[in-house]
Amino acid sequence: MSTLRELKGRIGSVASSEKITGAMKMISSAKMHKAEQALSRIVPFRSQLQTIMGNLVATDAEYTSELTEVRDVKTIAIVILGSDDGLCGAYNINLFKGLLAHINRLREKSPELEVVVYPVGKKMVKAVSKLGANGVTCKVLTSVSSKSGIDDVRGMTSALRDAFLRKEFDAVDVVFMKFISSGRQRMNVQRLLPVSPEAFDSVKKGNRPYIFEPDANKIYNTILPLYIISIMQEVFGQNVASEQAARVMAMQSANDNASKLLDSLKLEYNKLRQQSITTELLDILGGQVDK
Repeated sequence: MSTLRELKGRIGSVASSEKITGAMKMISSAKMHKAEQALSRIVPFRSQLQTIMGNLVATDAEYTSELTEVRDVKTIAIVILGSDDGLCGAYNINLFKGLLAHINRLREKSPELEVVVYPVGKKMVKAVSKLGANGVTCKVLTSVSSKSGIDDVRGMTSALRDAFLRKEFDAVDVVFMKFISSGRQRMNVQRLLPVSPEAFDSVKKGNRPYIFEPDANKIYNTILPLYIISIMQEVFGQNVASEQAARVMAMQSANDNASKLLDSLKLEYNKLRQQSITTELLDILGGQVDK
């Protein structure tokens, strides 16, 4: 049976843990809101580029780009975004399971498919490093992390684009956690390359006629690489917001568990203390009766 001193020590330890998890939840919540604001600034830029591309696609102008070339997929690059830090619950585990499910779906269509995985984030690098077999290759980009800014994201996207143009890859997919709300994130897979004209179908309707200067083909081939970079930048923004939201939920769960444990320990402490007081009173009364 625990003594009063032992229970008091455990109560103090759990109370400290409750304060720590509460503070970490507040910090993660602040970071999540900051990531949401950053994401809200990225989306309009991507949306405007998408609108321009939609207007181009809707015209009768002729345009061509190697970035839209659809090939038989024999080799595919998959970028998976995870986290550099822990304490975010099952966030990285769910993403890793999503990656495995996506590879299995691709292999069902093409059993001989070669897969090159680019993990982003220390936790994801550690998980994906175990996949180096059965036609799956892991390549780590040391210059990119889950906290990378626009310059690093642009460099990574440009490298993937150039590899696609050199036909090292026939397609490039991105696996990430899409931020829906602070309490809801969804694993998502997006085809980055080749760019599908269907991505611009939603902005074709109701577009006003435009006169393009210079010609539509030149504008198309100038805007398309920017659109690809904006997609990757938005994906990174989604990943950061989702990671912090997952960390908020994990800290809330830890805080709730600490609070329940603290209440249980306090109840046990009070019971033991009451029992000790009762025993002392009985000893006193027993001594008086003996006299």
